[in-house]
Amino acid sequence: MKEAVERGVFPSGVLLVGSAVEVLFEEAYGLAVPGTGEAAATGAFYDLASLTKPLAAATSAMILAESGRLLPESALGELLPGVFGKDKAGITVAQLLSHASGLPAYRHYYRKLQFLPAGKRRGRLLKLIAAESLESAPGTRAVYSDLGYMLLLEILEKAAGMDLDGLFREAVAEPLGIGDLFFIPLESGLMPAFLRKREALMAGRSFAATEACPWRGRLLVGEVHDDNAWVTGGVAAHAGLFGTARAVWELVSALVRAFHGEQAGLFLPETVRSFLTRREAPGSFVMGFDTPTRPGSSSGRFFSDLSVGHLGFTGASFWADLEKRVIVVLLTNRVHPTRKNEEIRAFRPLIHDAVMEELGFGRAEPPQGIRP
Repeated sequence: MKEAVERGVFPSGVLLVGSAVEVLFEEAYGLAVPGTGEAAATGAFYDLASLTKPLAAATSAMILAESGRLLPESALGELLPGVFGKDKAGITVAQLLSHASGLPAYRHYYRKLQFLPAGKRRGRLLKLIAAESLESAPGTRAVYSDLGYMLLLEILEKAAGMDLDGLFREAVAEPLGIGDLFFIPLESGLMPAFLRKREALMAGRSFAATEACPWRGRLLVGEVHDDNAWVTGGVAAHAGLFGTARAVWELVSALVRAFHGEQAGLFLPETVRSFLTRREAPGSFVMGFDTPTRPGSSSGRFFSDLSVGHLGFTGASFWADLEKRVIVVLLTNRVHPTRKNEEIRAFRPLIHDAVMEELGFGRAEPPQGIRP
């Protein structure tokens, strides 16, 4: 980690290693806000980018599924009637969650949406996605797609009767006692109101700087980096979540315990298993999470095939080995000062291998899990 900072892989990072029940290692490295000389701390908040997909969207979908308000097999045509043509009406929630919808990976929607009044952007975004041509038939091919999660935002909020910010907070974070995972919403897109909200959430907290954004014209600190999430209000199912490494571990560890039937309460074991188990579907994704691909997984060589995780564009990631019960959270701001720095791609498998070797799993027959 120190060498990565010195070599410019990222300005700062927090590495946390834990089991499903305790934190074994947690250290911060580098400068969270290089221009000010502010050192990184283990309690620093990072823009979690696409970790929002598993941590907020998928967990919220789990809770809605447990209450019967949203079923994975439900289709767009019934959930959002009158919006989609025949090509998309049959896309299911499960296919959206596992990136098997056939939708394109990404579009620069913010370039069009930024010129609309804030209150009209979400509606226009939905129409833009509805007008997209599918790249493959639903369920036949996996393409990692932000667009699918943009649709999930509409579905989750309609099923819950509230925005994702409130849903995640009330249904997931608060019941688990996690106060350091949250969205920073933009209020009606008005700069004074946005600043007041941001200042309230940032008070007393340290945020790592992300990109010096060329089109917003400022350094982003405590402001969502993802452009499509920003232009639509800061709360999205594909990006927008902020948090600390320990808060990420707290949520992931709750899922690992539930997977093994060791946690009574919020997540039902059968629900978690249904989301985290690979089915006969294309690609490496389960519902909301990625799994290791061989060779070349960002999880390195020693995470088992029974592992789930996710990467975030800003430099965040987590991997949880459900068999060995190892959780590794790596939060960095590798996009500071520019997103052109992609050195973290080579670094991620190296750090995960180093962790697993230190724990004794870097050999052919690893020991049993690291539970105490």
